[in-house]
Amino acid sequence: MRPDIATQVDQTFWMITGTSIVLLLIITAAMLYFLFKYSKKRHPVPENIEGNTSIEIVWTVIPVIIVLVMFFISWAGFKNMRDVPKDAMVVKVMGQMWKWSFEYDNKKKSDTLYLPVNRDVKFEIGSIDVNHSFYLPQFRVKEDAIPGRTNYYWIRTNEEGNFYAACAEYCGLNHWNMYAQMVVMPEDKFAVWKNYFPPDTTAVAKTDTLKTTAGAKDTLKTIKDSLKVPAVTKDTTAIRKDTIKK
Repeated sequence: MRPDIATQVDQTFWMITGTSIVLLLIITAAMLYFLFKYSKKRHPVPENIEGNTSIEIVWTVIPVIIVLVMFFISWAGFKNMRDVPKDAMVVKVMGQMWKWSFEYDNKKKSDTLYLPVNRDVKFEIGSIDVNHSFYLPQFRVKEDAIPGRTNYYWIRTNEEGNFYAACAEYCGLNHWNMYAQMVVMPEDKFAVWKNYFPPDTTAVAKTDTLKTTAGAKDTLKTIKDSLKVPAVTKDTTAIRKDTIKK
């Protein structure tokens, strides 16, 4: 079984941190020792030390070895992160100001990231506006979301629970609030959720709209009819002067 990415990242982090602490203690102790040994009180006239080839070789070779060890350990973790398992489930991640959206292989979309437990998952990451960064802190992975480009990484969901995704790239006013909930659930529950699509209410809405429109037209016609003024009948009887009796 392949090593877990989060475990590799933690091991690398603690190895580098531990090495740094040890070196800090050694260097600090050496500084204090030489400050005391070669103090002005002990040596009023300073000695002219030209160098020590053996010591110079040691303090050059040892740091090189330490850095190379750090490099290869880090490279192993990076290679594992980029080498996606062939059977990994693919989820498309799209960032926009200021939210995340997720699309599955059956075209289902969600603002919450639902995943099955004990599965390898590949994230294909993009953006529709500005640069973002898709960060899963509990899984120790982060990748930039860049418009017009698809980046990726993968994780393995080893345990059920609620986690979160965040944006780790400043992207504007509400960057601080660009979070998404992540839920890892049993495989069977995930399958039920993934394959459930709410009924399409578009057609119903259109029908209701047409009915409403037709009803409104009928009502308007009734109102117009009730407001019609009766037609005026023209009196064709001419009033002539000679018809008026004096």
